[in-house]
Amino acid sequence: MPEILQERSAAALPAPVPRTVPDERAARRSLLEQVARLEEELAQIFCSTWPRKGFEWEVRSRGGPRVLSLRELEELRDDLADRVGSARRALSDRTYVEEQNRRLIEEMLLEPAEHRWVRVANEDIGEPGCKHWHVRPRWGVLGMLMNWWRVVVSSGCPLAL
Repeated sequence: MPEILQERSAAALPAPVPRTVPDERAARRSLLEQVARLEEELAQIFCSTWPRKGFEWEVRSRGGPRVLSLRELEELRDDLADRVGSARRALSDRTYVEEQNRRLIEEMLLEPAEHRWVRVANEDIGEPGCKHWHVRPRWGVLGMLMNWWRVVVSSGCPLAL
């Protein structure tokens, strides 16, 4: 009788399926290194653009502290790669415009009469502050008639009241 119970209980249980779990350590280490490199690049871009405004630097939450799966690590890496790429493009575009404005200031200083009423602010060249360069006629209306133009550099921000 005990033999029959053993046979029935053995027959009722499915045979154990041997499972092999793939070793994800190498893939996880590689992804974490890539994420760390991308975060470092994003931090370097942030440091090089710091006084400028208009860049997005917010860090999105991934649901609190936990161990991310491979899929989540890949998504994080791809998201960081997209952010680094867009930040580089935005910085490149902004740097190009700022360099053009610096050249404009140089041209204004060399030939003020060719750049009448042009005004360039510190913000236009990527620097903090309220200073600006403005081409104005010397001596008002008389200077306009005599073609006497000069570049006036403001002293900075007005005093707070």
